[in-house]
Amino acid sequence: MQRRNGHLVIMVGAGPAALYATAKLAQQGHTVVILNRDIKPGGLAEYGIYPSKHQMKEGLRKQFRRILADPRVIYFGNAQVGEAGAVRFTDLQDLKPSAIVVAAGAQGTKSLGLPGDEGPSVYHAKDLVYHFNLLPPFSEKDFPMGNRVVIIGIGNVMVDVAHYLVTVRKVPEVMAVARRGPKERAYDDREMRAVAWNIDKEALKEELERIRPRLEPLGQDMDTLYKELTKDSHVELKGGKSPTRLTFRFLSSPKRVIRDETGRIVALEIEENTLVDRGGKLAAKGLGETMQLPVDTVVFAIGDVVDHGLGLPPQGGGFATNPNPDSQDPGAATYQAFDPQAEQLLDGVFVIGWSRSASEGVVGKAKLDGEKGAAVVNRFLATQPALSRRKIYERIGNVYHLLLEKSVPVVHKGLWRILEQVEWQEAAKRGLEEFKFGTNDEMLRNIEERIIKRS
Repeated sequence: MQRRNGHLVIMVGAGPAALYATAKLAQQGHTVVILNRDIKPGGLAEYGIYPSKHQMKEGLRKQFRRILADPRVIYFGNAQVGEAGAVRFTDLQDLKPSAIVVAAGAQGTKSLGLPGDEGPSVYHAKDLVYHFNLLPPFSEKDFPMGNRVVIIGIGNVMVDVAHYLVTVRKVPEVMAVARRGPKERAYDDREMRAVAWNIDKEALKEELERIRPRLEPLGQDMDTLYKELTKDSHVELKGGKSPTRLTFRFLSSPKRVIRDETGRIVALEIEENTLVDRGGKLAAKGLGETMQLPVDTVVFAIGDVVDHGLGLPPQGGGFATNPNPDSQDPGAATYQAFDPQAEQLLDGVFVIGWSRSASEGVVGKAKLDGEKGAAVVNRFLATQPALSRRKIYERIGNVYHLLLEKSVPVVHKGLWRILEQVEWQEAAKRGLEEFKFGTNDEMLRNIEERIIKRS
């Protein structure tokens, strides 16, 4: 039986960490109001997993539907929190909920600050991932690609971007640039199967020979690494062959994006690296030798940072958390929001998921972090005086009226389910496994049209 604790929690965000945390809070009898920037819930589970992974996405959606079906969970989509949104973080604090949990992900843009990296033909991987996953407004933007695209980074996001460039954009050449070596690659080999057929194996052999003198003294065998990197290269993608040539450049750090007098990218300057042991971990060390790679498009796949405009103090890639753990509950500190300037906790405010530690892990890690964070919040709420049911309903109403005052077309969970039904029907009509509207206007219009038909 659910306990009626009389607490109201505002959850900012509706990605995996937010939704799994919501489930744990609701199980303890708390009422959770979710404010989500996007119309649809799911976050990176909806808009960050490669579009062809229908089974994985639908499995997660089923879990999220069950969580959102709980009557203690109130969902308001299309309700962005922050300086650029309709609701400021201070507005939420003024509503006096029992707690606020920020699980808005890492929506800021991480930059290396290289000369020339601002301007046309330089993209951030997250924006591209949102684009091909049809998340507004990224879905509506144009991302022109040249003939030679370099992706800086060698994790799973690089693979997803390469997958898109190979299968959808069919660019002639994609090069992944990594500051460390092939053994230190951060992508899952299973993910690489999607584009392994496109690896230029001769070019890879030459690249491994180039770096052999620097890596073999560290015990790394280039022949073994070649076999690992190409083990799935015989697997041809569904839909036929792509002309894209996929290459790698290891032990290389980007230094500047070189443009001609018209502003067009002509090269990426890189510095040669070697690897050194730092506390048992191999780290890249620059050798001071530079060269230029001829490219015309640059994509940064180097991780993310939180949105500094949300309203919480940032620190590192995430939002600042308590540097002074309580000896009675030391694990709670990393979830408690902190103001470094005032040197004090933000009372009743917590951060979880990528808002706490940007770009760390995928859905499984987000679930674990959301549930750990929820446990911290539940312990906090157990120490607070309960709110009456009347007060809780009154404050939920205040949240909704605040959004209406800002002229936000709020999408509650009933409207979201209508949108799901419309998109299912559209997919069936077109013979597709999945269909998504690519703009907020289309989503809102189709919801409204369905309501009018029913009335």
